[in-house]
Amino acid sequence: MKKFQPQPGFVVQAYRFALDPNASQEAALRSHCGAARAAHNWAVAWVTASWWQRRAEETYGIAEAELTEWRPWSLPSLRKAFNAAKHADPRFSGWWEENSKEAYSTGLANASAAFDNYAKSRQGKRRGKRVGAPRFKSKRKERLACRFTTGIIRVDADGRHVTLPRLGTLRTHEPTGGLLARVQAGTARILSATVRHERGRWFASFQVEVKRELVRVARPDVTAGIDLGVKNLAVVADSTGEIRTVANPRHYDRACKQLRRASRTVSRRQGPDRRTGQKASKRWEKANAARNKVHHRVASLREDALHKLTTSVAAEYGTIVVEDLNVAGMLRNRRLARRIADAGFGEIRRQLTYKTRQRHATRTVVADRWYPSSKTCSGCGAVKAKLPLHVRTYECDTCGLVIDRDDNAALNLAALAAACSTGTGVAGDRDTPKRVPKPRGADQKPRVPRARRKASAGRAGGATLSQQRREEARDRTQTEALTLW
Repeated sequence: MKKFQPQPGFVVQAYRFALDPNASQEAALRSHCGAARAAHNWAVAWVTASWWQRRAEETYGIAEAELTEWRPWSLPSLRKAFNAAKHADPRFSGWWEENSKEAYSTGLANASAAFDNYAKSRQGKRRGKRVGAPRFKSKRKERLACRFTTGIIRVDADGRHVTLPRLGTLRTHEPTGGLLARVQAGTARILSATVRHERGRWFASFQVEVKRELVRVARPDVTAGIDLGVKNLAVVADSTGEIRTVANPRHYDRACKQLRRASRTVSRRQGPDRRTGQKASKRWEKANAARNKVHHRVASLREDALHKLTTSVAAEYGTIVVEDLNVAGMLRNRRLARRIADAGFGEIRRQLTYKTRQRHATRTVVADRWYPSSKTCSGCGAVKAKLPLHVRTYECDTCGLVIDRDDNAALNLAALAAACSTGTGVAGDRDTPKRVPKPRGADQKPRVPRARRKASAGRAGGATLSQQRREEARDRTQTEALTLW
């Protein structure tokens, strides 16, 4: 399917509003989301049935040409097959007319996308972890969601209601004046709407094609390097030498006491048990809702803080350099996993990428994952072989510079973009035609040396290092070119 491309000068943006549905409207919302889940499960069963049939026929010795044909999983094929089956299938024949056709189309589209991802992952055409075959969605665990692409989808003129197919007019918890003004002015066009139940309430998200003028940044000729951390959320250093530190708000740590108390209350109530079929008590549901409210508040505070940080940085600098952090690997550290997840490193990079490109036409540069930003001296360019994490002050043995570790890393990241565009400086040169092979240094993953079995009069324990290894262990001046992605 061809990907949608917005008009020149337009971007695709989402507007989300909380809903206040009445009892009958909430029942209709849940019915539509349940219909989407049922259609998804039907599509998964319909496609995989041919797989199991072929596998059984192969055990009977049937020739390849005579096996049951593969059932296609493209969205038009699934729609055609579902429309033919819904009239006779007892799972749908009694109630499918109660919901909009968009509800069933949502489930079929999700199943089609899941089969596409599975096929591309099997063929090696999809990046990331291997994707398994599509599975059935559980009625108990699956998040309620439904998408509308056709029909009456609008924001009402009073600014407090939205209209969706078959659901009718729904009152919003907050005013919709921002989107309404753009639609009436002709600078926005609603493409689709998605209703979703999360954080204990219903939300309507509108996908809108919006005309957006590029906004000139405050300092277009200045480059900023951002060093992310746990102690301080971000240290922003620009090419003029100015350093700004953004404190880590630590929303989750502040709410830990309240969460412990809420979790203790939940544990003392009669919760659900799938093994015995025991249902949750009303007191458990009430306590669980109170605990979820605390989690949702922490998530909202974190989202608000990250948006404020990335918006202010993207609106000020012409070039922003960020690190390519292996967040998934960092989360394996059980001592820092909670604080790393609370900081949201990956979300900061994602927001900076689209805000600089779509709103200001500036650029975001991603430094190489093994670039030694913390180990490199921002004054002379000397690179330390080792710099443990507990050492928070950088002391250069070559020029004598003493600076905070995070400030030093941010300054090196800021210098990296200038070095890549001009070919000068201590950071690197993107225009280098060929990388010169070099021995493993501080810009690569460290390797622990093994002790020799034969004892000698060298280091403690009888282990000695070769001449090459002794040279690598010293602080060195960086003369090789480092590159960006």
